[in-house]
Amino acid sequence: MATERFIVDDSSAGLRLDLFIARCYGAATALMSRAGAQKLIEAGHVSVNGGGAKASSRVKLHDRIEIRRPEVCEIGLVAEALPLNILYEDQDILVIDKAAGMVVHPAAGRVSGTLVNAVLHHCPDIAGIGGERRPGIVHRLDKDTSGVMVVAKNDLALRSLLEQFKSRTVQKEYLAIVHGAMAGARGEIDRAIGRHRSDRKRMSSVRVTGKSRAATTQWAVEKNYAVPIGAREVARYGLVRLLPRTGRTHQIRVHLADLGHPLVGDGVYGRRRAVVGQRDGLVALIENFPRHALHAEKLSFDHVRSGARLSFPAPLAADMANLLAALDGSMTSAESQRPRTSVHSGLTRLGV
Repeated sequence: MATERFIVDDSSAGLRLDLFIARCYGAATALMSRAGAQKLIEAGHVSVNGGGAKASSRVKLHDRIEIRRPEVCEIGLVAEALPLNILYEDQDILVIDKAAGMVVHPAAGRVSGTLVNAVLHHCPDIAGIGGERRPGIVHRLDKDTSGVMVVAKNDLALRSLLEQFKSRTVQKEYLAIVHGAMAGARGEIDRAIGRHRSDRKRMSSVRVTGKSRAATTQWAVEKNYAVPIGAREVARYGLVRLLPRTGRTHQIRVHLADLGHPLVGDGVYGRRRAVVGQRDGLVALIENFPRHALHAEKLSFDHVRSGARLSFPAPLAADMANLLAALDGSMTSAESQRPRTSVHSGLTRLGV
């Protein structure tokens, strides 16, 4: 266990202990987050002037803070020669197009077949970056979300990318296929997200229990679809571009579902619908899409060494592209041909 010592100076006097510790490791670079500092304090690894400490206590000028950080454990992961679609790579970063169905990092019951296993095979030296079970991982996509991700290959990259995500200078763009026609051409969902009050495995922005965290998602409709399912009925769907300004768990899925437009194929936040009279089975195909129809299309950030702004697009995943092709092929009305809009301008605020 490594021991590090800090002395409180004028600029830090009066801070909460957990915030002081987080700042000691890089002025809020997130090399150690505030939550990580709290865990160390709760585990008894932090002392103030030789005595015990609470995360909420305020540090005083000249206080001696001693932090005993556990050594990074042997991760116990096996490098696996799994397919990786690499979009870009240099000495600092690895940018990949993650396939739908691939878990990002190991968790209980899954220690193989993950993105981390594949990255360890491709970059063996990355094993010590980022701590136990998550070498180099600075953000994640849900298992069934496809698209672009960046991985840090060294400590410099790790610190820089974590800081960029923390300060929200990383720009993420997603494409989604949703149920129903969105109200308007563009907008913004500004609703805090927390644990669902009756289902602890889900998140919510309208049925929250306990603590919630601010969450903002901008959206713009790329195309609307009206698919005939009978003589007088149509099923409506939309292709929507999304820019999450925050990074909460399941944010896009929760915001869209709570707005009344769940992702096609989302078995957690959506719902399966019984459809009768559908033409050529297209609506049934949509309703039984095997994953949530969400793709991380573009990721933009500053290079960790040069500072140059970089943007990496990932082509739409084949299953979503095929579904959109089927939707396009079914449409003859002018509604499907509406011009594409830009999510970057003219946004209407929809939040509560």
